[in-house]
Amino acid sequence: MDSQVKKKLNMQKLLAPLALIILYVFFSIFGNNFFSVDTLKNILESSYYIGFMAFGVTFVIITGGIDLSIGTVMMCSALIGAYVFKQLNWPLTIALFVTVGVGAMFGLVNGLLIAKLELPPFIATLGTMMMSQGFGSIITKVQSQTWPTATAEIGSWFKKVFIRNTFYIGQTKFSGFPVGAFWLLAFFIIGALLLHNTKFGRYTFAIGSNEEAARLSGINVSKWKVLVYTVCGIFAGLGGIFYAAAYTTITPGTGNGQELNAIAGVVIGGTSMAGGSGTMVGTLIGIFIMSVLKNGLSACGLQAPWQTFFTGAVVIGAVLLDIQRTKAANRVKKS
Repeated sequence: MDSQVKKKLNMQKLLAPLALIILYVFFSIFGNNFFSVDTLKNILESSYYIGFMAFGVTFVIITGGIDLSIGTVMMCSALIGAYVFKQLNWPLTIALFVTVGVGAMFGLVNGLLIAKLELPPFIATLGTMMMSQGFGSIITKVQSQTWPTATAEIGSWFKKVFIRNTFYIGQTKFSGFPVGAFWLLAFFIIGALLLHNTKFGRYTFAIGSNEEAARLSGINVSKWKVLVYTVCGIFAGLGGIFYAAAYTTITPGTGNGQELNAIAGVVIGGTSMAGGSGTMVGTLIGIFIMSVLKNGLSACGLQAPWQTFFTGAVVIGAVLLDIQRTKAANRVKKS
């Protein structure tokens, strides 16, 4: 019986990569022009900003928490970064640091509210979700802000560095090369090292597995929780940079719902909503599942409402699978 349960757990770990392959093959067969280089670029580009949010919120969910603010924090960060660049004429490099700094600030606020004031994560991050949405609108006076385009006089390097560029190898031209994929990979490696090879990661798992036991073992739980939410905010700020590079124009008061794509990717990738387990590899696979689903449904001619519907169905399925996985893991521990 024990070996059967363990075998079942190992099989469940393969479901996410298997689902990604099946979805890609399915949409390649039934989608209109889905199996193409352009579609692959679109899948990658729609993964960037969701990916950064997902990397950050993976830490939070492993602690048993949740962060509903990352979508609006991402947009607020991008909005204020564009504002200081365009309206205050700050250098673009400084604007990039401001973008990440705004995300870190809201992450720190979340951490203090949850760890120090002991607010439930759902309530605390719901509040900062609305605060960040309003803060960006107040600073910019409800004016849309723009980041530099590839042909701008100042900052034309922005899109080339973060999204796509053109390279020549000999006489061969690689147009629209997805540079952002290297950034995503680099921060995936950083996130994976943080989670799996540092004290920060070990304490993150310990808090999610049993917070009281972690506290009794001498871990300063409140300190590490604050750090976890701050790291999540930093990743949301990074997501703001890549959203800005992809879409250029940032509209005040937006961002609601973006966090659900990131959280869905994390859950689909196998991170338990109960806390205590998860991997960055699983999150990366979950991100691409979300992106393939979005682009594939569009290639099949289904509009945005259908995309939202099927995304919700996938999330429910992932959570049900997580519940079964948790029950099976508990049976293994008891035996």
